[in-house]
Amino acid sequence: MYGTVVSTERLTPHLVRVVLGGEGLADFQDPPFADSYVNAFFLPEGARYQPPFEDEATRDLPRDQRPYPRRYTVRAWDPERRELTIDFVVHGEVGYAGRWALHACPGDRLQLRGPAGDYSPPADVDAVLLVGDESALPAIAACAEQVRDGMPVRAVIEVEDADEEVELTSPGALEVHFVHRGGAQDEESLTRLLADAVAALPRLEGVVTAFVHGEAESIRAVGHALRDGGLASREHVSLSPYWRRGLTDEGWRSVKRDWVRRLQGEMA
Repeated sequence: MYGTVVSTERLTPHLVRVVLGGEGLADFQDPPFADSYVNAFFLPEGARYQPPFEDEATRDLPRDQRPYPRRYTVRAWDPERRELTIDFVVHGEVGYAGRWALHACPGDRLQLRGPAGDYSPPADVDAVLLVGDESALPAIAACAEQVRDGMPVRAVIEVEDADEEVELTSPGALEVHFVHRGGAQDEESLTRLLADAVAALPRLEGVVTAFVHGEAESIRAVGHALRDGGLASREHVSLSPYWRRGLTDEGWRSVKRDWVRRLQGEMA
């Protein structure tokens, strides 16, 4: 399965929206969850193949010639137009995915697999708490759009500065709190930024579901803050580390399973 670039839009200095369409998405299924994602496959420089391609055809290639898989949230899916929207965090020419998004033009193709997912805001809770950084912003925005009318929804989002803030919409009673890193490089301060912001806000009333996704150590700190402060019970908390500071995507993939297992033990 593949998508063909229909349009691109620079939402913020570090956030690029890409809309994909075309016959390659004919079999794309409606995303089953608010945080549904696709696996996208980015080609290395000099690749002698282009989408669409069979996965099996690339498995025997040298590592530096195989596509690089990256997971991205389905920001939106238009079933009538058969168009898929994905938002990419970009940091100049760094990273296969960000570089591709930065230079994507109408007609370019992107190999995809999915969608899959795990979380949608349940209807039988009293309030929704959405926490994360830029990497989780598309999922946070999608979750905010999929709550019942009038439900209290609080989003706490870490971004670099005011230029990276985006508008969120929701049928619920939405409040959005952007937390700015402001160029801080101290590891402990960065790790505590979201957790401290969540703990400082007034307690949400009733049964709260919490969606906490983003940088690994930051979401761990938020998880502990929720547990220690009695802000949300474990069965109503979704914790998912998308990346880890100081590690490449491949490096994080190699240790993620063990890291998640330890986190689950801490939260039990």
